[in-house]
Parts: sequence; structure tokens; C-alpha cells
Amino acid sequence: LSSCTSAAEKEMGGAEKREKQYRAHQIFGDHHGGVPSAHTYFYADEAKCDKHMETFLCCIDASSGSSDDGFSAIKLTALARPQFLVQFSEVLVKWRRFFHQMAAEQGQARRAVLDTKLEVEKLQEALANLGVVSKAESQQWFTGENVAMSGSVDLLDWNSLFDSRTKLSRPLLIPNRKTGQLEPLLSHFSKEEELQMKRVLQRMDVLAKRAIEKGVRLMVDAEQSYFQPAISQLTVETQRRFNRSQPIIYNTYQCYLKEAYNNVTGDMELSRREGWHFGTKLVRGAYMEQERERAAQMGYEDPINPTYEKTNEMYHRCLDYVLEEIKYSQKASVMVASHNEDTVKFTLRKMMELGIHPSDKKVCFGQLLGMCDQITFPLGQAGFPVYKYVPYGPVNEVLPYLSRRAQENRGFMQRANRERDLLWKEVKRRLLTGDLFS
Repeated sequence: LSSCTSAAEKEMGGAEKREKQYRAHQIFGDHHGGVPSAHTYFYADEAKCDKHMETFLCCIDASSGSSDDGFSAIKLTALARPQFLVQFSEVLVKWRRFFHQMAAEQGQARRAVLDTKLEVEKLQEALANLGVVSKAESQQWFTGENVAMSGSVDLLDWNSLFDSRTKLSRPLLIPNRKTGQLEPLLSHFSKEEELQMKRVLQRMDVLAKRAIEKGVRLMVDAEQSYFQPAISQLTVETQRRFNRSQPIIYNTYQCYLKEAYNNVTGDMELSRREGWHFGTKLVRGAYMEQERERAAQMGYEDPINPTYEKTNEMYHRCLDYVLEEIKYSQKASVMVASHNEDTVKFTLRKMMELGIHPSDKKVCFGQLLGMCDQITFPLGQAGFPVYKYVPYGPVNEVLPYLSRRAQENRGFMQRANRERDLLWKEVKRRLLTGDLFS
């Protein structure tokens, strides 16, 4: 729990000022709780993070030695202090929410995220009236070529004002709509916490360079919603650097989150504007039970879609958007990481409609080793790039992991029965045709 609490909070009792979703909570100090499928790293110190980085380097080497165009997966909670990720996530969410509050005041409350544009003149007046920054100062904010031509600011322009590499400690006040008071956006960020940003980006740079050297693509796993804004931001920073000519870094989007589509479309639009390749892995998500229990106990809005059907809709909506981008730009790639046969069939139908060929290698599929071979092998035999996600390690750690994955995939036993029936059907076919060993 202490690794999720800043030094300033311990000394000054500032935790109560933070939003509920981004506070440390005793019951959820162990991130294993209620999570059926994820491994948790407990932060000890920076040396431990460096040791994890060395392990990930070995993973990249192993992937390179076992297959062409392989993947290696990493988790940012193994490379950074949880407190930093939680606090940085809160900052990012507050900054974006401030944009949407001003958009609502300009009559744009119901518009899609990328269609929401604030007039620069009105925005500067609003910032000055709120006491956030003077009009003369804000004029220096909006000097980009696109802003100058359009006279408006969208969410991506707004986010660019907050450069995670260089402006982390900038003293910026934003209004709290509940209290009517100005509050520091970055409260109690110490020099040590500023270094956390640099260290985690340095570790990701090391991993990305090794991945390029070895011909391996790097997937950054998604984690709990109170870490995820920071994880995604740090991943995008790395994509900006290393995805210039091909997709080396893949970001993961959890489609059970209500914000999944906005996150996918926003990051893809950023890749278009800046000219880098968008790489993504789409998953349904692994933290539902814990997320819901935490939201209920701490009193904030549940970030998860209300039903499994809504999550399916979100997955297919995000996937459809990415596939359209692949068709028209060829600068996007996706891993469909799913054990769901309907989702795989949806992907194949859409690829056929759009004329996306398996040999383009822009769409690949992934299932866990030992699960859903009746999906994996036909895809491979038909020429689609398909991967098995390989957990490894001491038996006492790997077997519980696999059992949790089986628990997470609620239809696992039904699929296992289906796979058994298909195998038995094939054995009988071969016996009857005298083709047993072909």
C-alpha cells in the first residue's frame, strides 16, 4: 500500500484532496484481489524495476529466437512505482475533464470527442476569467500551425499542451467545479516523482531498442483503470519515437471500459497527425470484478460497461474502426486477442469486405497457449498470422495463472467440450477413410 501513497500525502494528509478513484485504499493495496488473470508486481525500489527490465530483455531475446515477427509483452507496473502511475493518471484525467467542462459551456456537451472543438478566442477569455492564466500568457499556448489555421482547439491540441516529458512540474491551477476554487493540477509532485517519469521512459526506450534489434514487436499490457491513463500516455510517448516506419510498440485497449472507443479513436487520430504507425492489441479486459468492487466501496462511477453484450459491442466497434484505418492508410496494425469465436468470425468477414488480405500482416490473432486451438489452428492453416500467448515460470506460479484465465473465460469448459468433440469427430473421420496418420 505504501508504494501507492506519495511522501507528501503521508506527511501532510493530502490524500483526501485526491479524487476517489486515484486514492490508495487499504483493501485494494494488493492488486491481486478480485483479479482472475493478471500477475501483480509489488514495487520495492528502482533496482527492482531495473531487474524486471532485464527479465523483459530476456523475453524479447526468447521471442526473437522462437519465431519471425514475434511479440513480447510487458507490464508498466513492473517498471514504475504504482504511486507515480496513479498520481499521473489523476493529473491526465483532470486535465482532459477540464477541456470537456469548457466545451460544455460552449454548447458542445454531446459531441463526439474528436468533433469537440473550442474557439481559441473564447477559450482564452474563459481561461482568463477563471483566473487560470492571463490572456497574454495563453496566447503563447496556442501557437501551433494547425491551431493558427483553424482558430480552434480539439482534445488532442489540448493534450499536447501537457507534455509529459517536459512540463510535469509546471505549476498550473485549474478550477474545481464543486468548490469553485482554483486547485493545483499537479499537487505535491516532488523531484523524486519527476524522476520517475524519466526513469520509466528510459526503461521503455531500452526495451524498444532491443525489440527493434531483434525484430520483435513489444506489447504493453493494459492494467487497472486507475493506472491506465498514465500507462497509455507513456506508451504513446514511446510509439511516437519508435513507430515512425513500422509498428514496433503496441498499446492495449480494454473494451470493457466505457471510454475504450474514445481512447482508440483519440490515439489513432494523434498517430495520423504526427505520421507514426498505430499498433494496438484489443482485449475485453481482465479486472472487471475488482474494478466494480473498488468503485462501489470507494464511491465513484463504475468504469466498466454494464453488460457483457455492451462490451462485445464496444470490442467490435473499436475493431471496425481500426480495420477501416488499415484499409485506407496502411499505417495501423491490430492484434485481435480473443477466445471468442464470434469476434474472430466478425474480423474475418470485415477483412473480406475491406479487401484486407492475411498476407498484408496488418491483422493478427492471439489466444492463450492451451486454449481454443480449434480457433488458432484453422486460422494458421488459412494463412492468417496467429500467435499463442505463452506464460512461463515456476510451476507454482504458472498453474494458478492458467486456472485464473480459465475462470475469467467463463465459457472455457464449454469451449473445451467443443474442442474435444471436434477432435473426436476428426479421429472417427480418419479411421473411416483409412487416413489416420496423415
